[in-house]
Amino acid sequence: MVAGIAAIVLILGLTAVLLFANLPDADAFNAQVERLFVESDLTSRGEIRLLEILAQSGTAFSEVLASYRFIIFVLLVFAAALLIAAVTFLVMLIALNRRMGRIERKGIEVNSLLISRESNTVYLNDFEFKLTEAAIETLAVLAEARMDDEVLSGAQIEAVISGRDPSQCDEAAGATRIKRLRDTLGNQMVSELLVRNIARKGYTLAVDKNAIRMV
Repeated sequence: MVAGIAAIVLILGLTAVLLFANLPDADAFNAQVERLFVESDLTSRGEIRLLEILAQSGTAFSEVLASYRFIIFVLLVFAAALLIAAVTFLVMLIALNRRMGRIERKGIEVNSLLISRESNTVYLNDFEFKLTEAAIETLAVLAEARMDDEVLSGAQIEAVISGRDPSQCDEAAGATRIKRLRDTLGNQMVSELLVRNIARKGYTLAVDKNAIRMV
C-alpha cells in the first residue's frame, strides 16, 4: 500500500511539474507590451491609448492564468486524494478477502459458547441468537458430543433427540435438523463454519470444548 501511494504521489508530482513548466509565463504579455512601448516611437494620443488597452489586457491575462494555475493545482490534489483512497480501499479489500479465506479454512474462533435451554438463546462470543426449541435441542446435542470429542451422524442426532435407537432413525432426519439449525442461526457464514460436516463421519461443532457452557 505504501509503495502504491508513493508511486501515485510521484507520478502526479511529476505531471504537475511538467504541466506548470509548460504553462506560459503570466507576465509574458505585459513584457511584450512594455518592449513595444520602449522600442516604438508612439506619439499620437490614439497609439498611447492602444498601448494602455494592451497593458490592461495583459494584466487581465495574468490574473486569469494565475486562477487557472490554482484550479489545476486543486484538481491535481483532488486526483491524488481519490487515487490514494482507491489504493487504500483496494488493499483493505484484499486484506479482508485474505482474512475471510483464513476464517473459511480455520473456522470461527469462538471464545465462548453459552447455550440457555430455558430461554432458547445461544450466546456466541458477543452475539446473541434466539433459536427455536428444536434448534436448541439440536445444538445442545452437538455441544454435548463436542465436549465428549464425538462426531455424530444424522441418525445419531435424531436418536438422541427422539430417544430411539440409532438403527431405527433415518440419516435424513438428523440432516434436516442440522439444516434447520443453520437456517435459524441466519448468518450463512456463521452457521456453515460453526456446524461442521465431516465427510463419512457426521456433524460436529467447530468450537473448543472448553469454551462450551450450557445452562
